[in-house]
Amino acid sequence: ALERDPDLGRRGPPIVLLHAGIADLRAWDAMAPHLVDAGYRVIRYDQRGFGRTVTENIEFSPRADAIAVMDAYGLGRAALVGNSYGGMVTFDTAIEFPARVVAAIGVGAGLGGFDGGATPEELELFEVGEALEEADPIDPDAVADFDVRFWVDGPGQPADRVPSAIRELVREMDRAHNAPGMVHGEATRLVPRATERLAELTCPVLAVAGTLDASECVVTARHLEVNAPEARAIVWDDVAHMIGMEQPERLA
Repeated sequence: ALERDPDLGRRGPPIVLLHAGIADLRAWDAMAPHLVDAGYRVIRYDQRGFGRTVTENIEFSPRADAIAVMDAYGLGRAALVGNSYGGMVTFDTAIEFPARVVAAIGVGAGLGGFDGGATPEELELFEVGEALEEADPIDPDAVADFDVRFWVDGPGQPADRVPSAIRELVREMDRAHNAPGMVHGEATRLVPRATERLAELTCPVLAVAGTLDASECVVTARHLEVNAPEARAIVWDDVAHMIGMEQPERLA
Protein backbone atom coordinates (compact mmCIF):
# COMPACT_ATOMS: atom_id res chain seq x y z
CA ALA A 1 0.00 0.00 0.00
CA LEU A 2 1.52 3.29 -1.08
CA GLU A 3 0.76 6.37 0.97
CA ARG A 4 -0.41 8.97 -1.56
CA ASP A 5 -0.50 12.03 0.67
CA PRO A 6 -1.85 15.10 -1.14
CA ASP A 7 1.11 17.16 0.07
CA LEU A 8 3.87 14.67 -0.78
CA GLY A 9 5.72 17.24 -2.81
CA ARG A 10 6.09 16.41 -6.49
CA ARG A 11 9.27 18.08 -7.66
CA GLY A 12 11.76 17.89 -4.81
CA PRO A 13 14.53 15.31 -4.36
CA PRO A 14 12.83 12.00 -3.53
CA ILE A 15 13.14 10.26 -0.18
CA VAL A 16 11.65 6.79 0.37
CA LEU A 17 10.87 5.82 3.97
CA LEU A 18 10.95 2.15 5.07
CA HIS A 19 9.40 1.29 8.42
CA ALA A 20 10.54 -1.05 11.18
CA GLY A 21 9.44 -4.66 11.57
CA ILE A 22 7.16 -3.74 14.48
CA ALA A 23 5.40 -0.98 12.58
CA ASP A 24 3.91 0.12 9.26
CA LEU A 25 4.06 3.35 7.28
CA ARG A 26 2.26 5.23 10.05
CA ALA A 27 5.54 5.20 11.98
CA TRP A 28 6.57 8.09 9.71
CA ASP A 29 3.45 10.20 10.36
CA ALA A 30 5.32 12.69 12.53
CA MET A 31 8.49 12.97 10.46
CA ALA A 32 7.22 13.04 6.87
CA PRO A 33 5.72 16.57 7.08
CA HIS A 34 9.09 18.01 8.18
CA LEU A 35 10.75 16.54 5.08
CA VAL A 36 7.97 17.81 2.83
CA ASP A 37 8.27 21.28 4.36
CA ALA A 38 12.02 21.16 3.66
CA GLY A 39 11.29 20.64 -0.04
CA TYR A 40 11.61 16.89 -0.47
CA ARG A 41 9.30 14.50 -2.27
CA VAL A 42 8.44 11.93 0.40
CA ILE A 43 7.15 8.43 -0.28
CA ARG A 44 6.41 5.85 2.40
CA TYR A 45 4.87 2.45 1.97
CA ASP A 46 3.74 -0.60 3.89
CA GLN A 47 6.25 -3.33 3.19
CA ARG A 48 4.92 -6.67 2.06
CA GLY A 49 2.89 -8.36 4.80
CA PHE A 50 2.61 -5.16 6.88
CA GLY A 51 -0.25 -2.71 7.25
CA ARG A 52 -2.38 -2.59 4.11
CA THR A 53 0.06 -4.47 1.85
CA VAL A 54 -1.14 -8.04 1.52
CA THR A 55 0.79 -10.92 0.04
CA GLU A 56 0.44 -14.55 -0.82
CA ASN A 57 2.60 -17.00 1.11
CA ILE A 58 5.46 -16.82 -1.39
CA GLU A 59 9.13 -15.98 -1.48
CA PHE A 60 9.86 -12.36 -2.37
CA SER A 61 12.71 -9.88 -2.39
CA PRO A 62 12.17 -6.83 -0.18
CA ARG A 63 14.90 -5.12 -2.22
CA ALA A 64 12.99 -5.67 -5.45
CA ASP A 65 9.83 -4.46 -3.70
CA ALA A 66 11.56 -1.18 -2.79
CA ILE A 67 12.64 -0.72 -6.40
CA ALA A 68 9.10 -1.53 -7.57
CA VAL A 69 7.76 1.27 -5.37
CA MET A 70 10.31 3.65 -6.89
CA ASP A 71 9.29 2.50 -10.37
CA ALA A 72 5.62 3.09 -9.53
CA TYR A 73 6.47 6.73 -8.83
CA GLY A 74 8.81 7.08 -11.79
CA LEU A 75 11.88 7.58 -9.60
CA GLY A 76 15.20 6.82 -11.23
CA ARG A 77 17.15 7.39 -8.03
CA ALA A 78 16.17 8.17 -4.46
CA ALA A 79 17.53 8.42 -0.94
CA LEU A 80 16.32 5.52 1.19
CA VAL A 81 15.69 5.92 4.91
CA GLY A 82 15.03 2.74 6.87
CA ASN A 83 14.27 2.12 10.53
CA SER A 84 15.36 -1.20 12.09
CA TYR A 85 14.41 -3.97 9.62
CA GLY A 86 13.70 -1.21 7.12
CA GLY A 87 17.29 -0.08 7.59
CA MET A 88 18.57 -3.53 6.72
CA VAL A 89 16.44 -3.46 3.57
CA THR A 90 17.82 0.00 2.80
CA PHE A 91 21.44 -1.13 2.96
CA ASP A 92 20.70 -4.35 1.04
CA THR A 93 18.92 -2.41 -1.70
CA ALA A 94 21.79 0.06 -2.01
CA ILE A 95 24.18 -2.86 -2.51
CA GLU A 96 22.00 -4.81 -4.96
CA PHE A 97 20.81 -1.77 -6.92
CA PRO A 98 23.58 0.83 -6.56
CA ALA A 99 22.46 2.85 -9.58
CA ARG A 100 19.07 3.48 -7.95
CA VAL A 101 20.09 4.64 -4.46
CA VAL A 102 21.62 8.10 -4.04
CA ALA A 103 22.05 7.74 -0.26
CA ALA A 104 21.27 5.14 2.42
CA ILE A 105 20.20 6.21 5.90
CA GLY A 106 19.75 3.65 8.65
CA VAL A 107 17.86 4.54 11.83
CA GLY A 108 18.41 2.00 14.62
CA ALA A 109 19.17 -0.19 11.64
CA GLY A 110 20.11 -3.80 11.25
CA LEU A 111 22.84 -4.97 8.88
CA GLY A 112 22.44 -8.32 7.16
CA GLY A 113 24.83 -10.94 8.53
CA PHE A 114 26.32 -8.70 11.21
CA ASP A 115 26.04 -9.60 14.90
CA GLY A 116 26.57 -6.55 17.05
CA GLY A 117 26.39 -8.55 20.25
CA ALA A 118 24.17 -8.08 23.28
CA THR A 119 24.47 -7.70 27.02
CA PRO A 120 23.46 -10.66 29.22
CA GLU A 121 20.30 -8.79 30.19
CA GLU A 122 19.43 -8.18 26.53
CA LEU A 123 20.04 -11.85 25.68
CA GLU A 124 17.52 -12.88 28.34
CA LEU A 125 14.98 -10.47 26.94
CA PHE A 126 15.63 -11.65 23.37
CA GLU A 127 14.84 -15.20 24.50
CA VAL A 128 11.53 -14.01 25.96
CA GLY A 129 10.65 -12.19 22.75
CA GLU A 130 11.56 -15.15 20.55
CA ALA A 131 9.42 -17.48 22.65
CA LEU A 132 6.44 -15.16 22.25
CA GLU A 133 6.94 -14.94 18.48
CA GLU A 134 7.28 -18.71 18.11
CA ALA A 135 4.23 -19.57 20.23
CA ASP A 136 1.45 -21.51 18.49
CA PRO A 137 -0.93 -19.82 18.41
CA ILE A 138 0.81 -16.49 18.71
CA ASP A 139 -0.66 -13.98 21.15
CA PRO A 140 -0.59 -10.61 19.31
CA ASP A 141 -1.19 -8.64 22.51
CA ALA A 142 1.67 -10.34 24.37
CA VAL A 143 4.06 -9.77 21.46
CA ALA A 144 3.01 -6.13 21.15
CA ASP A 145 3.43 -5.57 24.89
CA PHE A 146 6.96 -7.00 24.76
CA ASP A 147 7.94 -5.06 21.66
CA VAL A 148 6.73 -1.77 23.11
CA ARG A 149 8.66 -2.32 26.34
CA PHE A 150 11.87 -3.40 24.58
CA TRP A 151 11.95 -1.41 21.36
CA VAL A 152 9.91 1.71 22.14
CA ASP A 153 10.79 2.31 25.79
CA GLY A 154 14.25 0.78 25.45
CA PRO A 155 15.70 -2.15 27.43
CA GLY A 156 15.47 -1.39 31.14
CA GLN A 157 13.93 2.06 30.59
CA PRO A 158 10.83 3.28 32.46
CA ALA A 159 7.45 2.79 30.82
CA ASP A 160 6.71 6.52 30.97
CA ARG A 161 9.85 7.62 29.12
CA VAL A 162 8.04 7.84 25.77
CA PRO A 163 4.67 9.58 25.29
CA SER A 164 1.74 7.20 25.55
CA ALA A 165 0.50 8.12 22.05
CA ILE A 166 3.70 6.72 20.53
CA ARG A 167 3.53 3.56 22.63
CA GLU A 168 -0.10 2.94 21.71
CA LEU A 169 0.43 3.52 17.99
CA VAL A 170 3.30 1.03 17.92
CA ARG A 171 1.21 -1.41 19.93
CA GLU A 172 -1.61 -1.05 17.39
CA MET A 173 0.70 -1.53 14.38
CA ASP A 174 2.52 -4.49 15.95
CA ARG A 175 -0.67 -6.21 17.07
CA ALA A 176 -2.13 -5.92 13.56
CA HIS A 177 1.01 -7.44 12.03
CA ASN A 178 0.69 -10.50 14.25
CA ALA A 179 -3.09 -10.86 14.03
CA PRO A 180 -4.51 -14.32 13.23
CA GLY A 181 -4.61 -15.00 9.51
CA MET A 182 -1.97 -12.42 8.57
CA VAL A 183 0.22 -13.72 5.74
CA HIS A 184 3.76 -12.37 5.60
CA GLY A 185 5.40 -14.36 2.83
CA GLU A 186 9.07 -15.37 2.96
CA ALA A 187 11.58 -12.58 2.47
CA THR A 188 14.70 -13.75 0.65
CA ARG A 189 18.09 -12.66 1.92
CA LEU A 190 20.75 -10.77 0.05
CA VAL A 191 23.52 -13.26 -0.77
CA PRO A 192 26.32 -12.78 0.16
CA ARG A 193 25.10 -10.83 3.17
CA ALA A 194 25.58 -7.08 3.41
CA THR A 195 28.26 -7.25 6.09
CA GLU A 196 30.47 -9.12 3.60
CA ARG A 197 29.84 -6.53 0.87
CA LEU A 198 30.30 -3.18 2.56
CA ALA A 199 32.84 -2.16 -0.08
CA GLU A 200 29.89 -2.21 -2.52
CA LEU A 201 27.94 0.24 -0.35
CA THR A 202 29.41 3.15 -2.29
CA CYS A 203 26.69 5.79 -1.86
CA PRO A 204 26.82 8.14 1.14
CA VAL A 205 25.68 6.29 4.28
CA LEU A 206 24.36 7.71 7.52
CA ALA A 207 23.69 5.45 10.53
CA VAL A 208 21.71 7.00 13.38
CA ALA A 209 21.38 5.13 16.67
CA GLY A 210 20.41 5.79 20.28
CA THR A 211 22.14 4.59 23.42
CA LEU A 212 18.76 3.74 25.00
CA ASP A 213 18.24 1.16 22.22
CA ALA A 214 19.54 -2.40 22.17
CA SER A 215 23.33 -2.14 22.30
CA GLU A 216 23.74 -3.90 18.94
CA CYS A 217 22.22 -0.90 17.13
CA VAL A 218 24.98 1.45 18.25
CA VAL A 219 27.62 -1.17 17.46
CA THR A 220 26.13 -1.61 13.99
CA ALA A 221 26.22 2.14 13.34
CA ARG A 222 29.87 2.31 14.40
CA HIS A 223 30.70 -0.76 12.29
CA LEU A 224 29.24 0.91 9.22
CA GLU A 225 31.15 4.12 9.88
CA VAL A 226 34.45 2.22 9.99
CA ASN A 227 33.87 -0.25 7.17
CA ALA A 228 31.64 1.33 4.51
CA PRO A 229 33.44 3.64 2.03
CA GLU A 230 31.48 6.83 2.69
CA ALA A 231 29.70 6.36 6.01
CA ARG A 232 29.27 8.20 9.25
CA ALA A 233 27.49 7.39 12.48
CA ILE A 234 25.45 9.67 14.71
CA VAL A 235 24.70 8.38 18.21
CA TRP A 236 22.23 10.19 20.47
CA ASP A 237 22.06 9.54 24.19
CA ASP A 238 18.36 10.25 24.71
CA VAL A 239 16.54 8.00 22.21
CA ALA A 240 15.85 4.31 21.71
CA HIS A 241 14.75 2.43 18.59
CA MET A 242 11.84 4.40 17.12
CA ILE A 243 13.77 7.62 16.64
CA GLY A 244 11.53 8.97 13.87
CA MET A 245 8.59 8.80 16.25
CA GLU A 246 10.44 10.01 19.36
CA GLN A 247 12.22 12.98 17.78
CA PRO A 248 10.88 13.43 14.24
CA GLU A 249 12.00 17.02 13.68
CA ARG A 250 15.53 16.31 14.91
CA LEU A 251 15.84 13.24 12.71
CA ALA A 252 14.39 15.04 9.69
